[in-house]
Amino acid sequence: MAMNSGPPSRAQLSAELERLRARAERLDAELAALVRARSGAPDDDEHDPEGEPFSAQWSLRTGLLESARADVLQAEAAMQRFEDGSYGTCLTCHGPIPSGQLEVRPFRERCVSCS
Repeated sequence: MAMNSGPPSRAQLSAELERLRARAERLDAELAALVRARSGAPDDDEHDPEGEPFSAQWSLRTGLLESARADVLQAEAAMQRFEDGSYGTCLTCHGPIPSGQLEVRPFRERCVSCS
């Protein structure tokens, strides 16, 4: 997320959340397309000289999708904290998270000391 100086604005957080949601939707669609393309194919493609086995493709895309969904949940939680006025406050020690840290990781939940 490109920012000026200081913590991100609500608009910047919202734009980043939408970008993360779009990424998760794209990865979900890719996984669904992979499964559809694979339906009806032989179960054992581990020794297929034509390319990467389905299990490897499925595992990679599933991992990426899980990570993207976790990013969305973290961004949604940050937006909620922004709305209730607790954005920028460490969830562990309740101290302020320095704005420089929020610039680098806008959805940060904890200060560096508590991470």
